[in-house]
Amino acid sequence: MSANKKDFYEVLGTSKGASPEELKKAYRKMALEWHPDRHQGADKEEAEKRFKEINEAYQVLSDPQKKAAYDQHGHAAFTPGGGAGGNPFAGGPFSYSYTSTGGQNPFGDFGDPMDIFEQFFGGAFRSAPRKPRYAINIDFMEAVKGIEKEVEIEGKRRKIKIPAGVENGMRIDFNDFTLTIGVRASKEFERDGSDVYGRVTIPFSMAVMGGNVEVPTVDGAVKIKVRAGTKPNTMMRLRGKGIKNVRGNGHGDHYVQIEVGVPEKLTREQRTLVNEMKKAGL
Repeated sequence: MSANKKDFYEVLGTSKGASPEELKKAYRKMALEWHPDRHQGADKEEAEKRFKEINEAYQVLSDPQKKAAYDQHGHAAFTPGGGAGGNPFAGGPFSYSYTSTGGQNPFGDFGDPMDIFEQFFGGAFRSAPRKPRYAINIDFMEAVKGIEKEVEIEGKRRKIKIPAGVENGMRIDFNDFTLTIGVRASKEFERDGSDVYGRVTIPFSMAVMGGNVEVPTVDGAVKIKVRAGTKPNTMMRLRGKGIKNVRGNGHGDHYVQIEVGVPEKLTREQRTLVNEMKKAGL
């Protein structure tokens, strides 16, 4: 194993025997925690480093073939000259790369970015003559809601419609050119297909006693009920509150991770109450 690289399972905080769903859940949690837009100052540089490590780890461990190679040879499986008696995978189907666009991998889980186009439009793109390619960056909410943009193509101003639900790295085929969509990261939300992931912090008293809290979603704030005895990092699902499916009808879901706020300072009365709870074993 390379001395400069952390174990991919360690990066995601999982064991080697983790299931695909466990790996995906761990990836979402870590990506939310270490997204660069959630950190400021000196911490941002560390967050960018960790976020890249998290994406690299999941890109390998979410692919059965790459995972099998990694489990057998570690990082040497992707290093020229590595592995037992030389790397049998170097330059082969097990190579991987990480591309950073606004802090995200623009091609998601696709090994080849052209696969996105083929899945999006279902066409035999590779056999067709290649059209001029252009790129445009839009905001997270513009991708969620769809937007009409005015662009300049070969010196001419044109209006184009970008459908609701497009994802970072998608290619849209127009009559005479192909447009690659770049989506800027959101400070509030993370996205997985049509599903959205966010966080909300509730006071300790609400975690114990229950109550109602407003949660931001892509369609505005909604009020949810927090049950008494809710534990930190509880995940709640808001059905149909995610992003419109760009390939068809329906919307994804919105997942809310509940965080419990702990006050830094307590009043004398609050301290007395906490001590009474401690005595009661709470």
